[in-house]
Amino acid sequence: MGRGRRAPGIRALALVLLAVAAAAGVAAGDPDPDELERAFPIVEPDHGHTKLRLSEQGLDAIRRIENPIAVVGVIGPYRSGKSFLLNQLLSLSCDKGFGVGHMRDTKTKGIWIWGTPVEMDVDGSKVSVLYLDTEGFESVGKSNVYDDRIFALATVLSSVLIYNLPETVREADISRLSFAVEIAEEFYGRVKGQDVAFEPAKLLWLIQRDFLQGKSVQQMVNEALQRVPNDNGDKYIDEVNQIRDSLAVMGDNSTAFSLPQPHLQRTKLCDMEDKELEPLYVKRREQLKHLVASIIKPKIVQGKTLNGKDFVSFLQQILEALNKGEIPSTGSLVEIFNKAILERCLKVYREKMDGLGLPVPVEKLQQVHEMANDEARIIFDKQHFGKHHAAQSVLKLEDEIKKVYRNFLLANEYQSSKLCEARFSECEDKMDHLQVLKLPSMAKFNAGFTHCNQSFVRECVGPAKESYERRMSKMLVKARALFIKEYNNKLFN
Repeated sequence: MGRGRRAPGIRALALVLLAVAAAAGVAAGDPDPDELERAFPIVEPDHGHTKLRLSEQGLDAIRRIENPIAVVGVIGPYRSGKSFLLNQLLSLSCDKGFGVGHMRDTKTKGIWIWGTPVEMDVDGSKVSVLYLDTEGFESVGKSNVYDDRIFALATVLSSVLIYNLPETVREADISRLSFAVEIAEEFYGRVKGQDVAFEPAKLLWLIQRDFLQGKSVQQMVNEALQRVPNDNGDKYIDEVNQIRDSLAVMGDNSTAFSLPQPHLQRTKLCDMEDKELEPLYVKRREQLKHLVASIIKPKIVQGKTLNGKDFVSFLQQILEALNKGEIPSTGSLVEIFNKAILERCLKVYREKMDGLGLPVPVEKLQQVHEMANDEARIIFDKQHFGKHHAAQSVLKLEDEIKKVYRNFLLANEYQSSKLCEARFSECEDKMDHLQVLKLPSMAKFNAGFTHCNQSFVRECVGPAKESYERRMSKMLVKARALFIKEYNNKLFN
């Protein structure tokens, strides 16, 4: 009976303790899973809608991820249904998933991610897949540079880049892919086998069509990528033709997929369930999900996968590089990737040079410098990023090595002067001591003279040796002449 009466009190106490523990967890900053079940901005436009800035609330959602991260990004013109497509891929309704707008202005500003990643098994490893929504191209009140920055950022961050296009592939769509082509040419296949340094996004052309009769979307893409005549030498046509050639070459890194319209009444899509949508659309949507899952890979940068904190750091570096110039530059991204490699090469160079132990003869310093420089260049050639823009990084490495070498030359001169001055002063003191002997001895003077000269020649090394040798020679000649004079005087007297 006693235990029965105490039971309610014990249960009440247990509930209080659970409540306290839960409160402690919230206070400690543990993420509430329900709070993460929504879209977060990670990159937002500035007030002028020209540059991009980071959004901390979205970055905090990413930082907590400990698994390797993969990213599925969707790009395309504004009002083309990107947000709706992402919700479909995530099996989310419009009121729970990414915001879908039916107004003329674009709903998504900047770049957003879904807060809860989808866990997938990729080649036996657990990968957290983030879904990324981007602001549409060609929206009113934005600069072209802003569109280019959004596209560039999505290109670099994504593992799979879905180019969402309504109806067909236009010339402007191909032109916009120039940055993706440059990225692929610079980085794709740079390191083969297991040590993949950086692999650009797999490009998925997703073409939404009302009618799927006739040509397949792959045929449509292939035809769009064929060169067009340029009899008048139009510069724009020539540039787009070059992009076509590059896209055709990287065909194994891209694929095309068609998706019929889900329903004729597009503004009411968010209110419809699967059974109300076109059956062919539902079937193709499920096939699209399987296709994306089959080509997705974790993001690899400089030979390693990225967890949440690594991914945020990577995003910060890329955004800084893109905002630095007037237009997104592949060259600036190459510099970002090569920065760590440059530091590694410089470290190898310094370690080789530090092993010398200054001062040393100038010829020796030059010899070790050349060996260390060659070793640093071999490492850079093996590990650097970029085919076309790496020349800038090579010049930077050469400049940095020259600066370090100049510092070693100056340090060698200083240490050489310091050592030679010390040996010179010792000899000078020795000669002065021999001059004032009460019983002068020519044999003793000659022995001291020879020992002093030999120790100086042996120990005074480096660039200062030549000038100190002249001083030493003059001092010794003078000391000998003075000693002989004093010696003869004392002998005579």
